[in-house]
Amino acid sequence: MDQRARPYRSVLYIPGSKNRALEKARSLPVDAVIFDLEDAVAPDEKENARTTLSEALAQGGYGNRMRIVRINGLDTQWGVADAKAAAEMDCDAVLLPKVECTDQLDALAALIGEKPIWAMMETPRGMMNAAAIAAYPQLSGFVMGTNDLAKELQTRFRPDRLPMMAGLGLCLLAAKAEGIVVVDGVYNAFKDADGLKVECDQGRDMGFDGKTLIHPAQVDVANAAFAPSEDEIDLANRQIAAFEACEASGQGVAVVDGKIVENLHVVTAREILAKADAISALEG
Repeated sequence: MDQRARPYRSVLYIPGSKNRALEKARSLPVDAVIFDLEDAVAPDEKENARTTLSEALAQGGYGNRMRIVRINGLDTQWGVADAKAAAEMDCDAVLLPKVECTDQLDALAALIGEKPIWAMMETPRGMMNAAAIAAYPQLSGFVMGTNDLAKELQTRFRPDRLPMMAGLGLCLLAAKAEGIVVVDGVYNAFKDADGLKVECDQGRDMGFDGKTLIHPAQVDVANAAFAPSEDEIDLANRQIAAFEACEASGQGVAVVDGKIVENLHVVTAREILAKADAISALEG
């Protein structure tokens, strides 16, 4: 699968200590799973969680879902052991919380070898250093930690997330500049499907690749919001056809729905179709 087209519409947090949740994740229609050893695991369960998660991943059954393991920070009593354990797990990437500088990524890389790294972006310093973090050679993705960011910024909740826009924007710019994945933060009211849709639509319009989720009930809303719509797919096909017809005839400029179609529009159109094909492959 083309990694640029690979879907990350729904990225679900699963506690690494809960066998029932680890089993259920095998059948959920999510694009990626964050197997959590950090916030979702109580302190007295941290060590057992490593073993539980390692055994579940070794058992397999997660199909084409991206498997990301979130460890505890390397400045905690569990972080180094988590990293060493994750290095041996059958996972696709290791997610480090509260990344603020590339020195933290160096420390993690020394423990996990060449396994891809993802970074939780959830502090003001992390926002300010987003460009350097995104450019780190072993880094493959950003995960926005909007709950921690809101706490650090001392913001009040607003449906439009205006207080977070500077931080979200900095991380989006950094991720797009380096061609890495960037997924939006969680929506806490997991029973509020309408509110989730509003925030997913906002994130998709901003350019996020998908949404991190805290409950399986949120999956369908995120999958729909971050997938190309039927209208987008139809327009993409018509733009490509019109542009290719003009090129073949050597005459005029391509026009679709009263708008000129240039090469940049065709590039976007092909990306939309590639994303739709990748989603179909995952769901098939």
